[in-house]
Amino acid sequence: MAVLEAKIVVSPSSDDGVFETGKFEVTMITVGTSDVSRPPVELFIVAPCEKGTYPPLLFCHGFMLGNNWYSDLLCHIASHGYIVVAPKFYGIIPISITEEVRRAAQVTEWLPAGLPLVLPEKVNPDMDNLALAGHSRGGKTAFALSLGRTEQKPRKKKARSVRDVVVDVTQPSKFKAVIGVDPVAGSSPSNRPPPQILEYIPRCFNMSIPVAVIGTGYGNQSLGVLRPPCAPDGVNHSEFFNESKPPASYFLAKDYGHCDMLDEWYANMMSYMCKSGTGPRDLMRKSVGGIVVAVLKSYLGGSEDDLNAIVDHPATAPITLDPVIYVKE
Repeated sequence: MAVLEAKIVVSPSSDDGVFETGKFEVTMITVGTSDVSRPPVELFIVAPCEKGTYPPLLFCHGFMLGNNWYSDLLCHIASHGYIVVAPKFYGIIPISITEEVRRAAQVTEWLPAGLPLVLPEKVNPDMDNLALAGHSRGGKTAFALSLGRTEQKPRKKKARSVRDVVVDVTQPSKFKAVIGVDPVAGSSPSNRPPPQILEYIPRCFNMSIPVAVIGTGYGNQSLGVLRPPCAPDGVNHSEFFNESKPPASYFLAKDYGHCDMLDEWYANMMSYMCKSGTGPRDLMRKSVGGIVVAVLKSYLGGSEDDLNAIVDHPATAPITLDPVIYVKE
């Protein structure tokens, strides 16, 4: 059975800005694979409690991070009128990215029939406005899924079997937008596990949906010889943005690290693995959440005003965003 835990959130003012908590009370729901809805993997879902129809966002967690380690961030997003579905791709034993993309595709196929069964009464998903996001390696998973790929198209000299070809697991048109939160494609340009979606050619991603990329200023910095960068140059946010076709937006959280958008306890724990920023992490969570909300509002049938406001006046964000780039055409 689905396990429900209510969490009340209240908008701090009548001005429902994207960087502040939204107006909707939300509930956090954990759905196991034994539930009658039969999800392919365990799910952590955050949804508004109020009757209505809301766009869903599929959120892919980072490497060896829990899908519920982002609860504050996902609650912020959901409080603005979105249903966030965060699959748990694996437990203590990681899987290949190829398998991760396959499982994300399975969850995507489950959503239309399965998601309505586990949501609060009279809360429904608007499946015509489905978006996709991911953090760290989950960012690569999100991009690979939006591209419809699970395995690397081989170079001729390395082709070995039919298993090495590209597999179309889902149609990219199912998604209205894709968002990468400090996405990472591997440990270096020469060490990128399949699917190798980066081609190092500007605007080469073969998808026509809007893209947003949020990077971190400290993600490419190491904590010493034994702790290399968690988001190394050449495989991080910069390259994902460079290879995205317009419309594409880019936001660099200059003074924060790769895991600073996690819930506080987990962010503290991960600061021993990934270099962390010095600013208050609650402001990072608000900023990432606000950018995601602004992007969703812009491309899922809402208004472009909030996204344009952030692009035109980055200082409105609680943290320093520098640079901010928006390529519309």
